[in-house]
Amino acid sequence: MRKISSMHPKRRPQVPSNPGVFGLVQNKRAWLPKLKPDELKSGFRGWHERGYSPHRDEPNLVQFVTFRLADSFPHSLRSEWEAILEIEDDANRRRRLEAYLDRGHGECHLRRPEIAQMVEASLRFRNGPHYELRAWVIMPNHVHLLFQVLEIPMSKLVDAWKGFTAKEANRILGRHGQFWLEDYWDTFMRDADHERRTRNYIEANPVKAALVATRQDWPWSSTRFRDNDGRLCLPD
Repeated sequence: MRKISSMHPKRRPQVPSNPGVFGLVQNKRAWLPKLKPDELKSGFRGWHERGYSPHRDEPNLVQFVTFRLADSFPHSLRSEWEAILEIEDDANRRRRLEAYLDRGHGECHLRRPEIAQMVEASLRFRNGPHYELRAWVIMPNHVHLLFQVLEIPMSKLVDAWKGFTAKEANRILGRHGQFWLEDYWDTFMRDADHERRTRNYIEANPVKAALVATRQDWPWSSTRFRDNDGRLCLPD
C-alpha cells in the first residue's frame, strides 16, 4: 500500500438502488454522537450509504471487508447472480453472494502464488501504525479481511489496497484494465463474539469452498500465524 487518497468513495453505479436505506442511515445518525471535526476532516463518514446498504465508518471499529475480482460475477452468468442482489435482507443477501463467490467464477488470478503473495504483503505493509489486522484470507477470486480501523478511514484503506495491488497484479500478468470490482462489502463487529465468529468464517473459507481439507493447508491466510492459543503473531 502506498499513497492514501483523500477522495471520498464514489457511489457505485452497478449497485441496485434501495430507497429505504437513506432513511435508515438518517435514523442511525440521529441516535449516535456526531463525529468530531478532526474525524470528519480525515474522511470518516460515520453512518452513510453507497446506494444500497448502510455502512458505518468510524475510528476504532473492527471491520469485516470483502473485495473481489472484476470478473468474479461474469456478465455471461448474470441470470445466476442478479436475483441475489434483489434480496432485501442484508444478512441473507451477503451469505448468498459469498456462496456464489466460492464457486470460483472468472479467471481467478489470485490462485497465482506471486499475486496472492503480493496482495498479502500489501495488507500487512502498514499493519500497526495505520490499522490492526485481525484475520484475512486470499481466495481465488476475492479477499476477506478483518481489521480494526485506527486513524485512517476504512474507505481510504480499501481504496489504497485495491489501487496498489491492481497495478502490481496487472504488471505481473502483463495485462491492462480493471482488476478489482469497484465496490466492496463491509460489516462492523458489534461485539467480541461477532468478531470471533467472523474470524472463524474467514479462516475456514478455503475449507468451506472445498479447496483444501483443513484451514492450515491454505497458504494465504492468517491461520498460519496463529499460536496454539489462537493469538495472531505476525513477524516484524
